[in-house]
Amino acid sequence: MEIVYVYTKKRSEFGRQCNFSDRPAELHVDILPDPSLAANFIDRDPCDVPIQCTQEMSEHEVNTERIEYETCGINHVEGGWPKDINPQEMEQTIRFRKKVEKDENYVNTIMQLGSHMEHCIRQNNAIDIYQEYFEEEEVVEETEEQPSAKTINVFRDPNEVKRTATSLSWHPDGSRKLAVAYSSLEFQKVTKDMSYDSYIWDIENPNKPEMTLKPVSPLVCLEYNSKDSHILVGGSYNGQIAYWDTRKGSQPVEMSTIEHSHRDPVYKVIWLQSKTGTDFFSASTDGQVLWWDIRKMSEPTERLVLDPTKEGKLENALGAISLEFETTMPTKFMVGTEQGLVVSCNRKAKTPAEKIVCTYSGHHGPIYALQRNPFFPKNFLTVADWTARIWSEDIRESSIMWTKYHTASLSDGCWSPVRPSVFFTVKMDGTLDVWDFLFKQNDPTLSLKVCDEALYSIRVQDNGRFLACGSQLGTTTLLEISSGLCTLQKNEKALAAMMFERETKREKILEARHREMRLKERSRSEQSKEDEAKEGEGEESSEELVARIEKEFYEMIETEMKNRGKDEKKEKELDKVRNGDG
Repeated sequence: MEIVYVYTKKRSEFGRQCNFSDRPAELHVDILPDPSLAANFIDRDPCDVPIQCTQEMSEHEVNTERIEYETCGINHVEGGWPKDINPQEMEQTIRFRKKVEKDENYVNTIMQLGSHMEHCIRQNNAIDIYQEYFEEEEVVEETEEQPSAKTINVFRDPNEVKRTATSLSWHPDGSRKLAVAYSSLEFQKVTKDMSYDSYIWDIENPNKPEMTLKPVSPLVCLEYNSKDSHILVGGSYNGQIAYWDTRKGSQPVEMSTIEHSHRDPVYKVIWLQSKTGTDFFSASTDGQVLWWDIRKMSEPTERLVLDPTKEGKLENALGAISLEFETTMPTKFMVGTEQGLVVSCNRKAKTPAEKIVCTYSGHHGPIYALQRNPFFPKNFLTVADWTARIWSEDIRESSIMWTKYHTASLSDGCWSPVRPSVFFTVKMDGTLDVWDFLFKQNDPTLSLKVCDEALYSIRVQDNGRFLACGSQLGTTTLLEISSGLCTLQKNEKALAAMMFERETKREKILEARHREMRLKERSRSEQSKEDEAKEGEGEESSEELVARIEKEFYEMIETEMKNRGKDEKKEKELDKVRNGDG
């Protein structure tokens, strides 16, 4: 049998709030002390009581919600026309203009406005608003500030599986946007849920990318077209080349076909200086340099195999990992290879063998960065292994200047676009180094720990004030450097030219001395070889020597035997004489 108890309550009392009222205190229980329990207690002696003199405080954290910005655009079109007139139709607009110009009200309005316009024009002509009144005064030199850099913004890979920021490219107009290519370069580390997307960031909005680029394979390199800022070209991990028009969306406009593309990841693309502004070339570790035109991406317009034997064989080719092209030298370009060689090439040579002009050797590993000095194109910078080196085109044997060997390997570097003596390098320990060889040659002018992970890429804005660094986990850090590092100093060009010239002369003298020593060593070795050959001709063989010694030995024995026989005869004769006398 179930025991059920029903609680009843009026429906009107459901949900009613508690009613509190004031009333005096009531004593419910009073437990008196028990003297018999006192024996069970132990006195605590001594008794320590901590006392804190300072006021007790607690820490609280408040995180405000971030405001997300969205970029919106407006297209302005020609307006002010009546609804029945199409502004695109030339005949309709001309007919309407003629009709309006005949109207008396229009003529009176123009006459009234004309007098106001004439007054403004006369006023502008009377006063030069751009006149500088204090040109003759001496400019007060600013006090030299310590080299420094500060973080402006941080752009993180929005995907869960982080990828390396392998390439950076600044927007050519105003540099308010930064294109970042993301890919994983570690062997067989690509997972199924890893995103292929790369992004264009507005440098003032780190919360959300302004635009997403959707390639078929992760982008290893990405470059804006300086002639048309809406066009970008990218090199993929699978060797294909694609280009985007930001006005047409996230998908590539056109791509190269796989059979005519590179066979390895495309590590560098550079736009060429051409009339159309549609030509560029690419380099890959498959040992090829390919020239392209975005109007016809089905196949490359030209091809060069980086075979140092000049036979054009792909199996002998050097893997290209960096490129350099200077617009003032339209026929020349340089390639940095995996083997640590810089290959200087001439595009306009008649045969493929003549296109490879010479090589520069001096590094122990892949050349990750290669760039000519923007003020002195004959001198170029290379970044590889644990050093950065400055070279002169005239000297192939050795670089003219170099940094010390760092404990962490270098991954990228570039020149300052505004100062000829300043260049930047990034390292695998997350450090950014700023070098000014007029100030210091042995150590960097400024060394800054940007992040805890390895830095892989660096790109400086055209004004030299802002630079971006890409890391292994896809974090792109935007930095602003102090004005001293991005302002051309007094006589800096002349001093840099003198230093380049002096170091080039020194290396030429050392090279001539080494060549002389090598010639002396070679002639000495040849002379010693000749002497050894002559000695070899005069010497007997071992068999001849044994035969000669045996012959001499037997001759000596025969002579000894003959002498003994003579002595015996003399003794016998003496004995006979003695016997006869007796």
